[in-house]
Amino acid sequence: MSPLAKSLIALGCVFGGSLLGVFCRPLLRDEYQASDSKEVVRLVMGLVVTTVALALGLLVGSAKNFYDTQNAEVTQIAANYILLDNVLAHYSGEAAEVRGTLRTELAYQVEESGRADSRTYDNIRSGVRVGGSVLDMLQQLSPKDDGQRFLKQEALNLEMQLGQTRWLMFAQATVPFPQLLLTMLIAWLFVLFVSFGIFAPRNPLVLTGLFVSATAVCGAILLILEMYNPQAGLIRVSVAPLHAALEQLGR
Repeated sequence: MSPLAKSLIALGCVFGGSLLGVFCRPLLRDEYQASDSKEVVRLVMGLVVTTVALALGLLVGSAKNFYDTQNAEVTQIAANYILLDNVLAHYSGEAAEVRGTLRTELAYQVEESGRADSRTYDNIRSGVRVGGSVLDMLQQLSPKDDGQRFLKQEALNLEMQLGQTRWLMFAQATVPFPQLLLTMLIAWLFVLFVSFGIFAPRNPLVLTGLFVSATAVCGAILLILEMYNPQAGLIRVSVAPLHAALEQLGR
């Protein structure tokens, strides 16, 4: 299920809770609507509000950190492509074929079907092996002196780092968002909005305010889910660094 679908379900549950409270209010006996009862409920719900605010704040911070990590990894891949090409440029003309293959590999990643982010992240999510031909070609290089041996080893190290970063992103993409945490968060919000609705007058202004509030908190849930899934969806990590690297390769 997509993050947007989950957020819409959360919105339905949360706003449904406020409607449930509004329509159950006339069924309450007078003593339940006394000021003392309202005060106790407000105090208890204040604890729930604090819990929800802390949970949302921590989750937004954690999701943003995950998103930034993925963004940094894409930037690192782009930098390694450029550095690997420069190392091969200093090797000798023997590495020209390897450089051409490297550029073809990166172009395949970022230009397929005219969608800059499609092929890159599809391959990462599916675990497609990338760069095998470049690694084989690097191993077949025959250095003639210590300088070339050093450059060959550096090129192999950079190619291994590229593979390591790709597989790290693949492993990170397989970690699911804790469904229990999401369920508990929606349950807290449901209870909170039921309490809002019970003591709220039944008029369009109040209902509009409840709906806007429910949309705001469920929008935060959408941001959290989207940033935990930056390889697909509405909020994606940009592959602009890979495009910039592609322009530098072969120069």
